[in-house]
Amino acid sequence: MISCSGLKKTEAQTDHQLLKDVEVLSSDQYEGRKTGTKGAEMARAYLKERFKAIGLNAYSSSYEQPFSFNDDKQQVIEGKNIVGYVPGRNDGVIVVSAHYDHLGIVGKEIYNGADDNASGVAGLLQLAAYFVKNKPEHTLIFAAFDAEEMGLRGAEAFVANAPVALEKIRLNVNMDMISHNDKGELYVCGTFKYPELKKFIVVDDPDIKVLTGHDDPALGHDDWTDQSDQGAFNRKNIPFLYFGVEDHKDYHKASDEYRNINKAFFIKAVNAIQSIVGHIDKDRDTQKIFRERLRMDKQ
Repeated sequence: MISCSGLKKTEAQTDHQLLKDVEVLSSDQYEGRKTGTKGAEMARAYLKERFKAIGLNAYSSSYEQPFSFNDDKQQVIEGKNIVGYVPGRNDGVIVVSAHYDHLGIVGKEIYNGADDNASGVAGLLQLAAYFVKNKPEHTLIFAAFDAEEMGLRGAEAFVANAPVALEKIRLNVNMDMISHNDKGELYVCGTFKYPELKKFIVVDDPDIKVLTGHDDPALGHDDWTDQSDQGAFNRKNIPFLYFGVEDHKDYHKASDEYRNINKAFFIKAVNAIQSIVGHIDKDRDTQKIFRERLRMDKQ
C-alpha cells in the first residue's frame, strides 16, 4: 500500500522530470534544435537516453528512424525520428507523437522553442514512463518527430515507413505546444471529423479546460487539422487527436523560452492528456469504434 505522502512524492518527482525535460531541450546549448544541425543531434542523444531510461522498446537496434528530403533550395536534408514502443495486449496500435525540432538560430538569436515543441516532447516522455509502468491494452508507439517545422517531414516519413501495418494504427495522439496559455485552455482537435472520440474528452481537474475545436474546414486558417504532425496521419484516414494551445505572443519568436511557459498549466495539461489516452486505451468500445471507422474508410 502506498501512503498519501508517497503518492505526493511520486507526483512531485513526475512534475519535476516533466519540467526538467522542457528546460533541458529548450536550453541555449541545443541551439534551437533545427533539423540537420548539431543542436538537433544533441536533442536526439538526450531523447534516446530518456527512452532507454524509461524502458521503451526499440523496433530495431536503435530508436532512430532516419529519412532525407530536399529543402526549398533543393539541398538534401537528413532527419531522424526517435521511435520506441510499449507492447499491448491486443493487435491495435496508438501512436503518441510530438516533434522535437524547432527553428534553430535566426540571425544571431537562438529560437529555443520551449512551448514549440519541447513541451510536447516532455509530455510524450511522461506518458511513455506512465504506460511502461501501467501496461496498456493497445501497443503504444512513442514517436518524437523531426522536421515538423519544414513541412511535417518526419511524420510523413514515419507514415510512409511505419514499423507496423498502417491498418493496425487505430489513432494518432499528437502534442504540439501544450505549455503556454494564460486562460487554462487546452484545445483538442479531431472530434469534428471523428465525433466518436468526443466521449473520451473528459477531464476531472476543474482547473483546466480541455476544449474541442479548431478542426472545422470552414474555419480556414483556424482549422488546425493538417497544421501539425497529425496531418500526415489524417491524410491516411487514421483518426487523430491533436492537443495544443492557441498562438501566443512568443510563438515562433526568440522569447519562446522555458521561463515564459505556464508551468502549473503545463503540468495539468499533460496529466489531462495522459488521462484521456488512458480512457481511450482501456475503454471496451474503443476496438469497436476503430474497427467500424476502418470499415467505413474502405468502402
